[in-house]
Formats: sequence, structure tokens, C-alpha cells
Amino acid sequence: MKIIGVVPARMAASRFPGKPLKPILGMPMIEHVFKRAQMFKNWDHLLLATCDQEIRDFGEDLGWDVVMTSDKHTRCLDRVAEATEKFIKDVDDNDLVVCVQGDEPLLRPDMIESAIQPCLEDDTVPCTVLAMDIEDEKIFYNKDTVKIIHNIKGDVLYTSRSPVPYCEKFSKDLGAKRIYGIFAFRWHFLKKFTSIPESPLEQVEACDSNRILDNGYKQRIARYPCTPSYSIDSPSDVALAEAALKKDPYWEAYR
Repeated sequence: MKIIGVVPARMAASRFPGKPLKPILGMPMIEHVFKRAQMFKNWDHLLLATCDQEIRDFGEDLGWDVVMTSDKHTRCLDRVAEATEKFIKDVDDNDLVVCVQGDEPLLRPDMIESAIQPCLEDDTVPCTVLAMDIEDEKIFYNKDTVKIIHNIKGDVLYTSRSPVPYCEKFSKDLGAKRIYGIFAFRWHFLKKFTSIPESPLEQVEACDSNRILDNGYKQRIARYPCTPSYSIDSPSDVALAEAALKKDPYWEAYR
């Protein structure tokens, strides 16, 4: 079974245009993400998928495998699927394709290990999402943070930008979790996923995990403890990421 990583990135991000090349501690965000993803040593392939020439040029200058994709995609998983199909000629239905979102400059290599683990342990799991515990009330109420509701087994029931589960007063003991931008798919299911139209709850919440749930399929959470880490959703997130990177154990390894 191959493990294929794809980092999708585009300049036309609706909430923060141009963010892949936005400097964070003097290094473009996409360079942080890709170099940290490279620290996971079990890739068979690691690709950068983009529709923008400036991102392609940047990646190729650093020697990365870059795949140009359509500029029509609105969801990152559609871009990941196109890049995989174009670049990997011998991909098998049960190979794992891991989407490492390009706006996670504080990802850790063991997060990737955690994301694929449910698929390795259970052949019936078609896809996973890394689920990080929420211990900060501001993150719980932040609409840019997608929260996860899951059942006892760990299968996702719903994802929302609203603060769920409901509580009168936030507490770390609530057990709230958020999506962290690492997803693992068996190739056969990623192809299935991209063949299904966007679903109503996916459109309402702007979260493609709901396409899986709306159509009766399952997605297993991959649990990960709360870790200082900031997705870059808006320009104000850059300062938070920079402060966290200065204390981050991996930063020194690739700076």
C-alpha cells in the first residue's frame, strides 16, 4: 500500500488572497507546510498541487514535485484527487492519499502518522480527519474553526463552524474537537467522493466533510491532543503563527 501526500494551494483563497506565499517569520507559508510534511518519512510520493504559476515556480525552484490542476476547484479534495490521478500512474484503489492542507504552517509529522492510523487499523474505514482537542474558548467560538461532532466509535456525525456541542459555559472537559487540516482517503473512496456533487450541508457550512456524511458514508476521526497550532484563515492569524513558531521544536530543523 502506497502513502501519497498532496499539499493543495491556490492564490485565490476567498478569505485571504495570496496566502500561500505570505511570509511567516520570513518564509512563505507554503514552504513551512511542505518542509514540515517532508519530515514524515513514510511517503511514497509528496506532491504540491496548484493552479497558479507563481506557486508552481516556487515549488519547482525548491525541487518539489508540483502538479498543475484546474482553476475551477472550490474544494481542496477535488484538487488533491486531480493531482493524484495526473502524477501517480500506478495508484491502487486501497492506496492512501493524504491531503495536507496548505494553510497549516505548524503541522507536525506525527499528525500525519495519526491521520493514517485508523485506516491501517480498520480496513472498513474509507477516510479520516485529524481531530484536535479544543482547550481554548476563543477557538471554540471562532467561526473559522470547523468543529466536529462524532459518535462513541469515532465516526463523524456532523461538522460545523458553530460552537458545538452546545454548552452554557465552555470547559476543556466538554471534549470539543476541531478539524485540523490533514485528511486520509483510500483512493477508491476519494474518487467516489469527487464524483458526488456538493451537498446541502457542505455548502451551508463550507466544509467538504459534510459531503461524506450527507451521502451516508463514514469518516473516522484521528484523535490528536491540543497543541499550539494556528491555521492561517485570515491575515490576523499570521502573528499568532509566528509567536507559536518561535517556540516550536521543528522550526529550527528546517529554517
